[in-house]
Amino acid sequence: MPAKSFESMLSGGHPNSLGRTLDVVALVLADKSRLKALFDCYRNADPVVRMRTSNALKRICRAEPECLVPWLDHLIAKVSRIEQASAQWTLATLFQLLEAYMRTEQKNRARRIMQTNLEHFHDWIVLNTTMDTLAAWSERDKRLKSWLLPRLQRLRHDKRGSVARKAAKISARLKT
Repeated sequence: MPAKSFESMLSGGHPNSLGRTLDVVALVLADKSRLKALFDCYRNADPVVRMRTSNALKRICRAEPECLVPWLDHLIAKVSRIEQASAQWTLATLFQLLEAYMRTEQKNRARRIMQTNLEHFHDWIVLNTTMDTLAAWSERDKRLKSWLLPRLQRLRHDKRGSVARKAAKISARLKT
C-alpha cells in the first residue's frame, strides 16, 4: 500500500479523533512491509496525519515491538527532527518500549534527543513522557540520574500541575 493511501486514511475528521488510525495499524500488523509507507506519512504537510502516524506507530510497537527494531535508526535520525510535539512524545514512548532492542549507540543518541527535548520543548506531554523514559533509564545510569535530578527540580515548579506533579514524583522516586 503506498503512503498516499495511508495519508488519506489518516487525514480528515476532527483533529483529536483517531480517524482511521486503527485500520492502518491492522493493515501494518498484517503486513510489516507496509511500515515504510506508514513512516513516509511523517513527510505529510498535515500535522493531523503526522500525529495519527505517531499514534499508529505506538500501537504497533505495543503489539509487536520487534517489527520497529529495523526502524530505530530512522526514528533517531529522521523522526527526531520533526518539530511537532506528537512526534517527540511518541519518540519518548517508543524509546522506552524499544530500549531492550537498542544498540549502545542508538540508546546514547536517543538519550541525547530526550535530554534536548526536556530542556527545550514546552509541550506538557513531551515533558511528561520524556521524564518517564529518562527516569526509567536513569535507574541504571548514574550519570543520567545526576543530569536529570536538577531538571526535575526545575520542573517541580512548572505552572502546569501535571508537569510539576510528575517531576516531583519522579524526583522522589529517584532519590530513594
